[in-house]
Amino acid sequence: MSDDDIATTQGGPAEPAADEVRLHPPRGRTRVGATASIALVAALVVTGVGFGGVALGRSGSSGRAQQPKAELDAAQSSVAPDATITVTGSGTVRGTPDTVSFQIGVHTVEPAATTALSDNDSQVTSLEGTLMNHGVTKADLQTSGLDIFENTSHGVLTGFTVDDDLNVTMHGIADAGAAIEAAAQAVGNGIQLYGISFSISNDSSLLASARAKAMQNAATEASQVATAANATLGNVVRVTDQENASTGVNYGDALAATSASVPVEAGSQPVNVQVTVVYALKG
Repeated sequence: MSDDDIATTQGGPAEPAADEVRLHPPRGRTRVGATASIALVAALVVTGVGFGGVALGRSGSSGRAQQPKAELDAAQSSVAPDATITVTGSGTVRGTPDTVSFQIGVHTVEPAATTALSDNDSQVTSLEGTLMNHGVTKADLQTSGLDIFENTSHGVLTGFTVDDDLNVTMHGIADAGAAIEAAAQAVGNGIQLYGISFSISNDSSLLASARAKAMQNAATEASQVATAANATLGNVVRVTDQENASTGVNYGDALAATSASVPVEAGSQPVNVQVTVVYALKG
């Protein structure tokens, strides 16, 4: 062994080469450096999360505050902006008729057509005169039918029939019974009566009352439907109405002659209005 080797052994372990120091630093210094690095990274992560949370919180708060109220209301409402509701209402009032109308005529049967027509004409003239003597004006008499036809039996001609009918209007109901009675007396067995009806000549005020009831009825129904739908009733969009004044009682189609005037009772008559109303709906 050389002197140099003995000196190295006695002085302790030899120092590592410079390359080995750089590749393998001392263990004590490596642990301290790693711990410091980890702590620094953790601190940065925590700080970043804190700033991020503040930023996110401010962003969310700002977004809610800036949302328009109209958009919120629209989102919360279940009613479409142009929603409507259509309802039907009816109103009825009653009035006393002041006009009576009936159809009356003459039925004539003769072996010859010319004879049947001539006799019928004579009886119709008498009928018209009798009616006008009992309050019927010429303007309120209108021919409603004139028929001439053959009568046959088993294919054999037996004669001819002529029917001439009049539409009659009387504005004095109290005189109607006497007029009909007189007509039957004038014509005899050939008289024909095809029913009777009543009407109100001026029903403007009755229609106005019925229409007001119909509109109120429609508004009540629309309000109930809107409430059930969690909506509010808006303005009226459109209204259509239909008037219906019903006629009075119709009597039989034949009249037997009696010594007293025919009883005619006007009673009362309903006047009805039906409306269809379109309302706007609000949420």
